[in-house]
Amino acid sequence: MTKTNKKITSYLKKQSELSLLRFITCGSVDDGKSTLIGRMLYESQMIFDDHVNSLKQDSKNHGTQGDQIDFALLVDGLSAEREQGITIDVAYRFFSSSKRKFIVADTPGHEQYTRNMITGASTANLAIILIDARNGIMTQTKRHSFIVSLLGIKHVVLAINKMDLINYSESEFKKITDNYKKFSKKLNFSSIQAIPLSALKGDNIYKKSSNMKWYKSSTLFNYLEKIDIQKDIIGNFIMPIQFVNRPNSSFRGYSGTIASGLISSGKEIIVLPSRQKAKISGVFLEKSNIKKANIGDSVTITLDREIDVSRGDIICDSKNPIQCADQFNVNLIWMSQDPCFIGRTYLGKINTQKVSIKILDIKKIYNVNTLEHRPGKQLSLNNVAECVISFNKDIPFKEYSENKRLGSMILIDPINNQTVGCAMINFALRRSKNIHLQELTINKKHREKLNGHKGRVIWLTGISGSGKSTIANALEKLLYKKSKKTYVLDGDNIRHGLNKDLGFTDKDRVENIRRVAEVAKLMCDAGLIVITAFISPFRIEREMARSLFKKDEFKEIYISTPLNVAEKRDPKGLYKKARSGEIPNFTGISSPYEEPIKPDLTIKTDKKSVTSAVKEIEKLIKD
Repeated sequence: MTKTNKKITSYLKKQSELSLLRFITCGSVDDGKSTLIGRMLYESQMIFDDHVNSLKQDSKNHGTQGDQIDFALLVDGLSAEREQGITIDVAYRFFSSSKRKFIVADTPGHEQYTRNMITGASTANLAIILIDARNGIMTQTKRHSFIVSLLGIKHVVLAINKMDLINYSESEFKKITDNYKKFSKKLNFSSIQAIPLSALKGDNIYKKSSNMKWYKSSTLFNYLEKIDIQKDIIGNFIMPIQFVNRPNSSFRGYSGTIASGLISSGKEIIVLPSRQKAKISGVFLEKSNIKKANIGDSVTITLDREIDVSRGDIICDSKNPIQCADQFNVNLIWMSQDPCFIGRTYLGKINTQKVSIKILDIKKIYNVNTLEHRPGKQLSLNNVAECVISFNKDIPFKEYSENKRLGSMILIDPINNQTVGCAMINFALRRSKNIHLQELTINKKHREKLNGHKGRVIWLTGISGSGKSTIANALEKLLYKKSKKTYVLDGDNIRHGLNKDLGFTDKDRVENIRRVAEVAKLMCDAGLIVITAFISPFRIEREMARSLFKKDEFKEIYISTPLNVAEKRDPKGLYKKARSGEIPNFTGISSPYEEPIKPDLTIKTDKKSVTSAVKEIEKLIKD
């Protein structure tokens, strides 16, 4: 081994032995987050000479600091960020000192990019919350502090930046510090360290500032090196299964990252939620049998006997199994432009499995400025709320305060597959275990045999006046003549009885369709051909309805009609009233209608007769 190789090996060995601190920078836009990180990278000498030269050139072309180096450009890599001078994406950077390794996430300051900030905060141990000394505490400062607290970050550095622009005023520093500590009393922080600095000038970053001799505590970098971050609680062994590892017919293992505790060969485990037991026969890292592994290790384990284990299952210590539940109290951060309503259903990803999540209740919505809360029935972009949610099945979990990985989840729009929210489990809500589905002697197959046809749902959707009720009635007449067992669920008729208590707000429309879908499911189980005629304006509710049925049982039919044609028809005079303001929240006028993306059939009633429309539907549903 050459002398150079020995030095490299020695360096890498020392690096591997250093502790790792993950932290984020957050705060209002233009508080100097990217400049701070760029300064730290530059002064830690963790960038190459050619990168420094490139930075100097970029500073001339894109910088905002005149002839000086613009350190923010080390982090703001997106062209949009350079053009606008703001951080949009989350930028991760690695650097180290002789005492510790660091991974820092530079997160966006703008409110519309709060979801990106949450991404960066999800794995952090510490948060640097920057405040522009000229502006003091801003709304976004409070929002980020609240979210940081919700995400379980216990340690905060209050970096009061741009002190050079207020003549390094000690009194202003103390004023901002006192105001922040007063605000943060309701937040669950273990430590708050206030540091006056100038990221641009380098004051109190690596070296004590000669301009602020009144500040006697640590520099920022010194504090980050020394702060004792509480390590993950070892706890009992828990590992979510990422995938079943079958490289060949003679090997069957279960791969994942250990979320808690340690494991070794010979230990008895239990698989949740099935509660099957087995013993560990091997623990593998890549192709090596390492016998044992600890929290954070990504491993493959083998068992002493074959049992049913799938992706999404959780393996844990048989003597200390974690709980399973299907209903939870959670803190929910909403990250979509589309509002969240009570009763709406989403896809959820928790640990390594996907489930269906329904919003059962919004208990309170927090005010990020005062940390007070108010009641609410819907969530808007960046709202933070305490909610009740339910899953479509029992899932193993830990409360977020005990284990971040096992107590957190994301919510996904089932239509466009975009992340719309993230949630942290506060606690499970216990429901009666005495409620079970009753097995009946006569089942769906028996009823379908008696009826002579399969049960199914024909879901007609379209704006008012499109012809849904007319087509539904004509279709039922045709099927009736052919001795088919049918029933029409019409919007107006349902609102005279079952849904008499509902109005026409977005929230009530969601609940209206939920109830109709459940009734249609029961009727389909009875072997009937169910024809529904509802506007059902939202794609996500129609998708929720579809999810209740088997693939061939549900047909979504879009009754398409131009708005001007529907208005001319206006059989009930509703459009005229809506235009005059007599009817609020009217679909197509003051409330949106979301056209189906991939309906099973589209019928344009401005071009087709009722007879031809009915024949097309009959052809579609023929067994």
